[in-house]
Amino acid sequence: MSTIVFLHAHPDDEASQTAGAMARAAAEGHRVVTVFATNGDHGELPAAGLPEGETLVDWRRREAQASADALGVQRVAWLGYADSGMSGWEQNSHPNAFHGADVDEAARRLVAILDEEDADVLVGYDWHGGYGHPDHVKVHPVVHRAAELAARRPRLLESTMNRDRIRTWYQQAVANGAEDQAFNPDSPMDDGNPLGTPEAEISWQVDTSDYLAQRRAALEAHRSQATDIEGMLGMPEEFFAAFFGTEHYIEPGLDRASHPAMQVGWPFGD
Repeated sequence: MSTIVFLHAHPDDEASQTAGAMARAAAEGHRVVTVFATNGDHGELPAAGLPEGETLVDWRRREAQASADALGVQRVAWLGYADSGMSGWEQNSHPNAFHGADVDEAARRLVAILDEEDADVLVGYDWHGGYGHPDHVKVHPVVHRAAELAARRPRLLESTMNRDRIRTWYQQAVANGAEDQAFNPDSPMDDGNPLGTPEAEISWQVDTSDYLAQRRAALEAHRSQATDIEGMLGMPEEFFAAFFGTEHYIEPGLDRASHPAMQVGWPFGD
């Protein structure tokens, strides 16, 4: 069995991006650890407001633990950085913002967890964090550096989205008269780049279709982030299953000569 450490930018990113693999790994007996780079302190307030004496960070940490419980995650850890906000926000330059953190310093914080756990696999994001959010972009160099610094180098995977597959869905929606540019994967995202990664550059497609209930429970745990979460939970059941029934990962160390096409499989360990 493997120990798999996932680094996510904010609490709720795990629910929308890697929850299926996390739930599957836990169900199959692997040890799953979620690490959050930031406290999510620039997220949305819960609709009913915060209880007296409680901060948004307190609230989101509780949501993150509820999500972990739903997925079977055994440990939740935090790097302790502040949420940087979207590109161009003044929070980008906050002294403790993850976006501006020294890569080696952030990597060492993650390495402390990797070494404690003797991690077999480390999961981060693709080179532009999927959609260009500054904190997501930062995850990429941090996990690469942490893998280099760890006492035992873990297998490195990068969570991404299959741009070609999403384009097909978008084209079908347009053909049915439901055009929505926000769903167009070729539109500029937060950093000006299109969404995700072309299928030709993706290493693994992972079947997570048996873990949709756990995914939904993880999303429900983050209800305070209504703008994104309600849209996902409001998807028609068939589309929710299609969208979240598979996950996609890049494996930087994979020999592309031996594996030229995206493989359907399980890269997280035996």
